[in-house]
Amino acid sequence: MDKPDQHEIYLSYYGDDFTGSTDVMESLTLNGLPAALFLQPPGINEINNFRFKNSSFPAETRLRAFGVAGVSRSMTPDQMNEELPHIFKKISKIRSRFFHYKVCSTFDSSPEIGNIGHAIDLALKYFPSQYVPLIVGAPDLNRFCVFGNLFARVDTTTYRLDRHPTMSKHPITPMNESDLRLHLKNQTNRDVHLLDILTIEDGDDEIEKILQQTKDNLSAPFLLIDIINKEHLVKAGKVMLLHSNAENQLLVGSSGVENALTAYLQDTKVLSRFDLNVSVGQASKMLVMAGSCSPITHKQIDWAINAGFERIRIDSEKLVDPDTREQEILRVVLTATQLLHHKHVVVFTALGPEDEAIAKTHTKLKALTGNSCFPADYLAKIQGQILYRILEEHSDARVTVAGGDTSGHVAKALGIYALEVLTPIAPGAPLCIAHSKNKKFDGLEIALKGGQCGDENYFESIYMGTNQRLTIDPVLLSIQ
Repeated sequence: MDKPDQHEIYLSYYGDDFTGSTDVMESLTLNGLPAALFLQPPGINEINNFRFKNSSFPAETRLRAFGVAGVSRSMTPDQMNEELPHIFKKISKIRSRFFHYKVCSTFDSSPEIGNIGHAIDLALKYFPSQYVPLIVGAPDLNRFCVFGNLFARVDTTTYRLDRHPTMSKHPITPMNESDLRLHLKNQTNRDVHLLDILTIEDGDDEIEKILQQTKDNLSAPFLLIDIINKEHLVKAGKVMLLHSNAENQLLVGSSGVENALTAYLQDTKVLSRFDLNVSVGQASKMLVMAGSCSPITHKQIDWAINAGFERIRIDSEKLVDPDTREQEILRVVLTATQLLHHKHVVVFTALGPEDEAIAKTHTKLKALTGNSCFPADYLAKIQGQILYRILEEHSDARVTVAGGDTSGHVAKALGIYALEVLTPIAPGAPLCIAHSKNKKFDGLEIALKGGQCGDENYFESIYMGTNQRLTIDPVLLSIQ
């Protein structure tokens, strides 16, 4: 087995959505491979010249892994054909031990939108591999794969994905099949082999048999690996390390991929964890921009308001009307700008999926255009503009953005070209440091989280600069 220090860049990855990409960066960094997330594919000079801003790292710390935040989860296959090849080509020119096509841990995708099978067909042209390990289970994120079926926990209940209260009803890619082999069968002609939990428990000899069968298949098949606990991660990491290309091996899956690789490297004493799990101190002022309509984000907003944050609801009906759009943007910007001098602020468009503002906005849009549907990132773009205008006066604020589309547009609006981890707050949703072309926002402390990430006290924990597990009850927050 080779060691990470034999490769200047040990792993590169492409994330199929923005917030999921920060999840991988966090996993790599905390597990001993300092990583950065770029918004566009970097060149070799950008990689070589990148310097960490986090003072918790030793001064000589260098980049060992990098990712590119993408949006392929919302693409059609034709859009993938247009966008992904040049990205894959540029990433492939930077030599690394592994390349990971990162997907959501709920694997939400369909033949028409976010087609994972098609993306891998494209990726194999630039990262040719004998087979493609597929790991979706991520115990730290409460995702488990058993006999090829994906499960996800909500609170204390673990659901098969086709019965999950949110993912089974996803508005764009509802998950109506939990067996990932059958799910992928609708997206690619590539075979899917399974290394199931019983074979893993039976030991190396039985694992070798499945691996040999997989390698004998000349179609470069997927090898889906069951994951329930850390012991399974270690064994999956061993499979990937010992049975793969010497360079640019293609991997696919959730951040369970990185968890598996680093679990095995740590188990064999090759790699040590970084301890960044320390408080970075309270923010002088705190601003939340929530574009997610998820129930979890709703609870987080309620918690923040209970803890003393001032609330500003964006009237999305007014944003879809050209006659009232700029007036509403100006109202939100001026209100937030004034409040941030003495209050922490949470700005949002909706409180959960049942918020009547959602239906009213669609009704308003239909009355204006005859069509009740608008692009998924329509409001996200405007929220990015709003946040930029607020931060022009309050660039010293600590910022949290909830929602994948909103996060991507905020990053673009602020001129952010890369992110690094400052400190972990919740699994998959760390507090980051921004690298921006705009000097005003270079070094900005910002968290960009998916709607489903974090416990109820997440926004408060960002304010405190402390892992959310260390913050239990709401406390009244005020600017001193």
